[in-house]
Amino acid sequence: MAAARASLGRILPESSILFLCDMQEKLRDRVLYFPQIVSMAARMLKVARILDVPILLTEHYPQGLGSTVPELGAQGLRTMSKTSFSMVPPLQQELDKLPQLQSVLLCGIETQGCILHTALDLLDRGLQVHVAVDACSSQSEMNRLVALARMQQSGVFLSTSEMLILQLVKDAAHPHFKEICTPEDCVRPPGAGLSGECETPDIGAQIYILVFCKSGKHS
Repeated sequence: MAAARASLGRILPESSILFLCDMQEKLRDRVLYFPQIVSMAARMLKVARILDVPILLTEHYPQGLGSTVPELGAQGLRTMSKTSFSMVPPLQQELDKLPQLQSVLLCGIETQGCILHTALDLLDRGLQVHVAVDACSSQSEMNRLVALARMQQSGVFLSTSEMLILQLVKDAAHPHFKEICTPEDCVRPPGAGLSGECETPDIGAQIYILVFCKSGKHS
């Protein structure tokens, strides 16, 4: 099997892993778009289970921030507690057990803290990092957007959960396609826009303006 090309950011189920970062009870009322973020991460978790993609879950200082919210659907997963902003130190041994690993799919909170630190540590290990922007958030919109731009500057691939799921499935003839991509999900996944009912401003437009227009990369 040919290895995925890092420059293209292709992902394969057999060489990928899903990281779920710190979606905990005490952050529920602090983090922007929390229900939508958890909904999209839960969909990523469901797909990872169907496709046998390994899953790693952390909780940041659970004594103070509480346990993982039940709506994520992570019951039965082993949870690793941490105080470091990066998920990598407590998960080091688990990562070392996966020599075929090439790509990490990253969801959770907060974008400018644990997501950013985790992404940089994973890049240091020579891994591709794919951040699902509709499954990551912060208490501050500014921190959220600037952290996404900062990660992209370092080589992180910014995607949506839908983009990542369709890359993993690859073909509508996949035996689990109908289970993974219901008509409602594939047309408009829950949480699209991440800005409430009016969906203004749209996260896609925000990221485009911040990452591309501000950097002069648009044509």
